[in-house]
Amino acid sequence: MEKMEQPIIALVYDFDGTLAPGNMQEYDFIPAVGKSNKEFWSESNEIAQAQDADMILTYMSRMIQAARSKGLSLRREAFNASGGRITLYKGVREWFSRLNAYAATRGMQLVHYINSSGLKEMIEGTDIAHEFRKIYACSFLYDVDGIAYWPAVAVNYTNKTQFMFKINKGIESVYDSKLINKFVPEEKRPVPWRRMIFVGDGTTDIPCMKLVKNFGGHSIAVYNPEQHNARRHLNDLIEDNRVDYVCGADYTEGSEMDVLVRRIIDKIAADYKLEELGTK
Repeated sequence: MEKMEQPIIALVYDFDGTLAPGNMQEYDFIPAVGKSNKEFWSESNEIAQAQDADMILTYMSRMIQAARSKGLSLRREAFNASGGRITLYKGVREWFSRLNAYAATRGMQLVHYINSSGLKEMIEGTDIAHEFRKIYACSFLYDVDGIAYWPAVAVNYTNKTQFMFKINKGIESVYDSKLINKFVPEEKRPVPWRRMIFVGDGTTDIPCMKLVKNFGGHSIAVYNPEQHNARRHLNDLIEDNRVDYVCGADYTEGSEMDVLVRRIIDKIAADYKLEELGTK
């Protein structure tokens, strides 16, 4: 990561249920293979349970098998096109430029990342893909003909945390396994934990929420504001000291989420200025 004149705040998002309702495969892919959402996920999870396998790897395997059985394209471009049909939560498209401008007024640079168990190729097909410095997500290996045939990256609830460390240390390569383990003093890392914000919605996000919170950053659990009693199911995360805040996934200007993140940016900026005074 190149050196920036302004200190960086990393705003890291899960995708499914965080920036878009539901799972990304449910918009286009699952209907195309002739399954209901319940059928597809039940089949995938039953395989994982029966063979004591990782549920992320089994859903990726089921995607390949189901697409082959229906003669659907397994090219990267097909996954990109599917991602283009994902519906985002209210205000998401306008969110990035507005918050970037706000952070700049506080002397900070806001940099956005995705850390998701969803499919990278689909996220890359959305019209917000360009907003992210890096998209860490599941992806496929492709053969010489450009056909997906095997998982390249599988992001489950535990190994999501490795990408938080990569952001912290400024390492964008998924492949790298040396620099990530090299000792770097916290004050020399491009994005100290105290300048990180993690936003997620479900159980796969809890380790990241807890990690960021424990290291002095800020974690936010979001819920679908159109689902009745959705907030209530996340209150335990606050009671269990796993997350700092819970709010609806409404990203419009003036929403609870908008106000909350701007206040967090204010706090991070104020803390940074106090740290600077202490070093003079």
